[in-house]
Amino acid sequence: MSQNDPIPGEFQMGFDGWCLQAQRIPSPNFDARPEGNAISLLVIHNISLPLGQFGTGFISALFTNQLDCDAHPSFCDLRAIRVSAHFLIRRDGEVDQFVSADERAWHAGVSSFAGRERCNDFSIGIELEGTDFEPYSDLQYEALVRLTSVLCNHYPLVDVAGHEHIAPGRKTDPGPYFDWARYRHLLLDATSIYGAKSCENRTVLHFPSIA
Repeated sequence: MSQNDPIPGEFQMGFDGWCLQAQRIPSPNFDARPEGNAISLLVIHNISLPLGQFGTGFISALFTNQLDCDAHPSFCDLRAIRVSAHFLIRRDGEVDQFVSADERAWHAGVSSFAGRERCNDFSIGIELEGTDFEPYSDLQYEALVRLTSVLCNHYPLVDVAGHEHIAPGRKTDPGPYFDWARYRHLLLDATSIYGAKSCENRTVLHFPSIA
C-alpha cells in the first residue's frame, strides 16, 4: 500500500463534495453558500420519524419532499417543512448523503455560533438517527468519526457543536445521550479505527466545553 492509498474503512470525498462511501440521495432542499463563507462548523443533530422509531425510511422522504404526512399523526406539522441535512448516519452505521458538502443544506434554522448568525451559511450538518432519550449505537460513533475525519481533511473546519448549542432554547439535539467525550476521544485516537493518515487536521477541531 502506498502512502496515498486509502486505508481500509477510510471514507473518501469526491471533488464535488459527495462522500464516496455514502448512499447518495439528492435533496432539492439546498442552495449555494454565500460567497466568502468558509465552511468552519460541523453541526451534530438527531432525528427519528416517528419519534423513537428507526429504519422507517421517513427521514429520507422528509429530506426529499416525498413524506406522506398522512402516514402518522405526528407528521401533520411537517406538511410545509422544507429541510435537509448533508448527512444522515443510521443506527447500523450506514451513511446517507442528501446535499453536497460544498452547498448549503437547510438543517440549522434560526441559529448562531460564536456571534455569527445563519449557521447554514458556514456549516455542515450531520443527522444521527436517534432521539434525546436513548444512547446512540457503536456503529454510529464509528461512522461519525470516519466522516468527521474526511470532512476535516477537505474543509477548513474549526468547531463542532450540537444543534442545541447553536439554537439554545429552541433545539435540544443531539441530547444528553450523545457522548461528546467519546466522540472526541475516538477522533484523537488516530489508530482506534483505521489509522492516522486521514486525521492529520482533526486536532484543530474545537469541541463544546462538555467534551
